This record gives sequence, C-alpha cells and structure tokens, in this order.
Amino acid sequence: MEDFQKILKTKVFEIEKIIGAYLPKEEGFQRKVLEAMNYSVLAGGKRLRPMLMQETYRLFGGRGKEIEPFMAALEMIHTYSLVHDDLPAMDNDDYRRGRKTTHVVYGEAFAILAGDALLNFAFETALKAFPIQTEEPERLRVEQLLGIAKAMEVLAVKAGIYGMIGGQTADIEAEGSNSITTEQLLFIHENKTAALIQAAMMIGAILAGAGVGEVQRIEKCAYNIGIAFQIQDDILDVIGNQEELGKPIGSDEKNHKQTYVTLNGLEESKEQVQKLSEEAVQIIDSFGGDSMFLKELILSLIHRNK
Repeated sequence: MEDFQKILKTKVFEIEKIIGAYLPKEEGFQRKVLEAMNYSVLAGGKRLRPMLMQETYRLFGGRGKEIEPFMAALEMIHTYSLVHDDLPAMDNDDYRRGRKTTHVVYGEAFAILAGDALLNFAFETALKAFPIQTEEPERLRVEQLLGIAKAMEVLAVKAGIYGMIGGQTADIEAEGSNSITTEQLLFIHENKTAALIQAAMMIGAILAGAGVGEVQRIEKCAYNIGIAFQIQDDILDVIGNQEELGKPIGSDEKNHKQTYVTLNGLEESKEQVQKLSEEAVQIIDSFGGDSMFLKELILSLIHRNK
C-alpha cells in the first residue's frame, strides 16, 4: 500500500503537468472567464478519469502521445460538471475539495460561463490529438486517425444527453420525490457518474487499438466502477468526515435526495460496493498483462474514505 501511494502521487503529478499544459492563458478581454476556468480545474482532486484513461491505454499496449489531449479534455468536462453542480440552482455548495467553489469566488454568472467554456474548450483540446499522429506509415496513420475519431464520438456521447447530462436531468427531476425506484437511481448513477468513467476507459482502450469486444468489456468494467464509486459517495455522505472529504456531509438529506443508502440501507450498500468492485477487477484480470496498479487504483477509489 505504501508503494502504491508513492506511485499514485507520482502519476498524479505527471497528470497535473499534462492538464496544465492544455489550459488557456489568462489574457485578453475574456481573461476573467479564463481565470475562473483555470481556478476550477486546478482545484485539485483525484484526477481519477485521466488516470483511468492513461492506465487503460497502457493496459492495451498504448505508448503514444495522442492520449494526452483526451486526458486533459475529460478532466475539463468533469470539472465543468462540478462547477455547475455547485451552483445555487443545483446543489448550492460553497466548498469543494476544501476550498471555495467557483460561483462563490467569481459570482454565479462567471461560474456558468466558466462551465460552458470548459465544455467547449474540452473538445478544442481533444481535437489536438489529430495532428500528433502524422509521421506514421499510411496504413497505421489511417487506423490511428479512425481511433481518434471514434474516441471523439465516445467523449461526446458519454458527456451528453445519453450520458452525464441525461443522468443529471433525471437526478434533478427526482429531487424531493419519495417514490424513486432503485432502477431510476441506477440510471442516474450510470449516466451522471459512470458515463465519464466509461468514457475514460473506453477512450484509453480505443486509442491503444483494442477490439470491439474488448472495448465493450471495458465499458462494463467502468460501469461497475462508476456505480460502486457513487454508492460509496452516498455512503460517505452519511458516515463521512467533512474535514477529510473537503465538502459538507449530509447534502443529500439537505436537498431531499433519495440515495442508494436511503433505498437499500447502509449494509446492503456496502455489500453492493464490494460485489461491483470484485467484478471490475475480474474483468481487468481477463486481459492479462501488468495491471497491478490499475487494480489497486480501482479498489482504492471505490473503497475510499474521502
């Protein structure tokens, strides 16, 4: 575990450099929104999604640089969703990751603009993967360009109305409802949370040249990770420590949200987290190769305390 933490710290540092290299310069008449964008992205965090993308890419033998714009782009999309989640019209949270949220620092209008800007800039960033692969033989270059195009499709779908935004919509509609079912809740979790994790791992596999069946199995693995991650988040909202989490606990109850814990109880929720995480690790094992860090990463994220 000590070795894992050291490796994790090194990888987070490397990912921070990659993300930082793609952030916009804070200049021009639009400087204020650029500052708000960078403030939001540089707020820290686990960098879970770009790390899962990179590790899945390496699992399937990927060694190029075309993954890096996608890593930065996905973190921008994830960050924009958090900026908008924190708005008064949504969760109305004043703190995230231990510091003031974007709307508190820059005002609600600039927080909305910063979120919009990050979503748009994410696709500008991902598109930068295309020029990277230009010196390969023609056959390989065509395959790689097709892979990048497919990765762009996955990014768009998983972030959109059939992914994260769809999940957010269902989540808002369910607020205050006492009749939400486990099926509805899993739809919310699958799309609001798991979709971007699926995007991360699917893009990593696609860019490394994985086959259709392998990408489908990775999508299922990422589904398990995302659902378990969100159930654990629901658990921590009940039993977590605010100082460790860096955000208020009890926000689900405050916003009258039904969660997996309220529907199924704390113990069953813990059992489901364990089952999903074991299945995810089994899928990773089925691909062979050196996946020790990836498996440790998955388990550490799912069974986290913050």
